[in-house]
Amino acid sequence: MSQYVLELKGITKIFPGVKALNRVQFQLKPGEVHALMGENGAGKSTFIKVITGVHKAEEGEMFLNGTKVDFKGPRDAQAAGIAAVYQHPTSYPDLTVTENIFMNHEIKKNGLIRWKEMNHEAKKLLDQLDADFKPTAEMGSLSVAQQQMVEIAKALSTQAKIVILDEPTAALTANESEKLYRIVDKLRDDGVSIIFISHRFEDMYRLATRVTVFRDSQYIGTYKVDEITNAELIKQMVGREITDLFPKPDVTVGAEVLKIENFSRTGYYKNVSLHVRAGEIVGLTGLVGAGRTEVVESVCGITKADSGKVYLNGSEIRIKNPTDAKNLGIVLLPEDRQKAGLILEWGLGRNVTLPILRKFVKNGMINENEERSLSKRLLEEVDTKAVTIFDPASSLSGGNQQKVVVAKALAQDNMKVVIMDEPTKGVDVGAKAEIYAIMGELAKQGFAIIMISSEMPEILGMSDRIYVMCNGSVTGELKRDEATQEKILEYAMEKNAKEKRTVNKEGVN
Repeated sequence: MSQYVLELKGITKIFPGVKALNRVQFQLKPGEVHALMGENGAGKSTFIKVITGVHKAEEGEMFLNGTKVDFKGPRDAQAAGIAAVYQHPTSYPDLTVTENIFMNHEIKKNGLIRWKEMNHEAKKLLDQLDADFKPTAEMGSLSVAQQQMVEIAKALSTQAKIVILDEPTAALTANESEKLYRIVDKLRDDGVSIIFISHRFEDMYRLATRVTVFRDSQYIGTYKVDEITNAELIKQMVGREITDLFPKPDVTVGAEVLKIENFSRTGYYKNVSLHVRAGEIVGLTGLVGAGRTEVVESVCGITKADSGKVYLNGSEIRIKNPTDAKNLGIVLLPEDRQKAGLILEWGLGRNVTLPILRKFVKNGMINENEERSLSKRLLEEVDTKAVTIFDPASSLSGGNQQKVVVAKALAQDNMKVVIMDEPTKGVDVGAKAEIYAIMGELAKQGFAIIMISSEMPEILGMSDRIYVMCNGSVTGELKRDEATQEKILEYAMEKNAKEKRTVNKEGVN
């Protein structure tokens, strides 16, 4: 009997002109949570698709419980007890949870679908995961976390004994991530072996006993989680030491650029006041749902505040729409870069120049040479890794897509304020360091920067000052030298605690 439920040796996968995997290896033990880490483009996604039968490797061998297997397609992998849950759930939003769980393997008798039996089985699977929704609910009505739960239930419905989770926490709140951790713990205790792919070190430390690192399509090594430090792991992932992940430059802070005074919008935020000065990086944090994004969206004219004032360089301004904000020099880099920051089918160059395209129009024609020259210069300035400016934005990694969004902001020559909403969300550690370096360079150039983030290390590492929000209000302001994780969490939960104390005094539980 093999000590591994899954073992891959010398796996090589070649696409036209690209070696996506180069003789990689991997071993998964029974009932183990094994983390797989590496930068974007390291080969992790291709590796998953080899395991699940989507891609066939040109070289190498795969073994299940010591027996060599050769999958002809995904159905073979599913029949062998392997299932994958991807970062972006591949669901049918207009169908019910039950229909999504049993898609392509419905329970039938005499050619007819047994709906009552399927709903009953779906409920049993959801109960196993402590789900708080019904199997008859429409998939499109569920949150991202709930949809991932359905995908896990779908995997279990096929009697999977090996489950691959691909960046499952990337779009989850801290509470949702903790619930997912408990589900993974339960699956492991039930004997399921799990490959957990993530950029987040906290996922690895919380769940895994071993971690395998890929870099540049190659196998680098497998390590015991409790025997490798963060610094060592980063070095293995990026191929170099990152001595200072948060390269915060010393900048002489200038005059106040943007001030928000008593900003309110019913149901979203109330009496929010904050300011940012030239060359300053101001962190805006708090638990998800605190109202951070909603405040800056109103500042940028995406939504309208009910009351309050906005000042730019000391003068009150009125912003009715995003064009007004752009013309005044206030630029927002949105949290969801793929949906709100880029047109994925377009080339990188046109994405960069889109906000200022009229600048290149002469006699009804676009001067493409000027446009391309500017976009190429800006993309090089932020060190975007791409072959040409004509590459579609969809072809880039998350970190490089974020760099394109930054280049797009830099194209606006009147920019004064840069608002970055979760700037490193879903990017690997190497790309994070590069984005922080860009942020520091913008501060040195005198731009006023507001950084919204849920990641405590980057809030503490990059901010000159920090505003903390809770339930739509600013509950605290901290200078860099007085900010700690404990103080931020105290402010982030302060209003909840106060409300709880008030309720308890009134004798209501």
